[in-house]
Amino acid sequence: MTAITGVILAGGQGRRMAGDVSQQAIEKGLVHFLGQPMVAHVAHRLAPQVSQVFINANKHISSYAALGYSVITDNIPDYAGPLAGLHAGMQAAHNPYVLTAPCDSPLLALDLAERLLSALIANAADIAIAKTGTQVHPVFCICKKNLLPHLENYLQTGGRKFDAWYASLKCVEVTFDDNPNAFANINTPADLIALEATHDHSQ
Repeated sequence: MTAITGVILAGGQGRRMAGDVSQQAIEKGLVHFLGQPMVAHVAHRLAPQVSQVFINANKHISSYAALGYSVITDNIPDYAGPLAGLHAGMQAAHNPYVLTAPCDSPLLALDLAERLLSALIANAADIAIAKTGTQVHPVFCICKKNLLPHLENYLQTGGRKFDAWYASLKCVEVTFDDNPNAFANINTPADLIALEATHDHSQ
C-alpha cells in the first residue's frame, strides 16, 4: 500500500485518562500498554501498511518525535478534535490517500489499510470507515487527500463533528467483525487494565 499516508491521532487532551476531570490531563499516546507507549504499538502495526507515517500531536512533541516518525501539529486552534488531525495530515501528505488511526488503540488491525482502500476504490467512494457490528469507528478511516479544501471549509465554518463532515461525502463502511479488538480504545485507567488482562499475546 505505497500510496497511503498514515496519520496517528495523538492530538487530544486526554482528560478521561486522568481518571478525574479535575486532574491534569494525561498524554494517552505515551501511556504504556504491555511495556511500551500505546502510540508505539499503533505505529508498529501501521507503518508496514503505508508508505509514510505522521504522528499528530499538540503536546510532548519531543517524546513523540523520539519514536522516529515526523510529528505534525494541528493548524486549527483550540483542540478541534480528530478532524484537525486529519486536516494536518492531508496538508503534509505526499500520497493521494490519507489514513487515520487513534493513538489509544494498540491492537490496530494489520490489514486496516488494505481493506479500507480496497472498499474505497471498489465503491468509488470519497472516504471508507471501519465498522464493527452496528458501531462505526470514524477515526479509523481512509480518504482522498483532494478532500482537503472540503474539510478546510467545514472546519473554518466551525464544524467539528466527524460524522457531520462525511455525511456530505460518498462514504463506504467496512466491516471488521472478524477483529473487533482492533478498535478497542483505551480512554480510562480501567480500560487499560482490562485490555492488558484480556489481550492474547499470540494475536
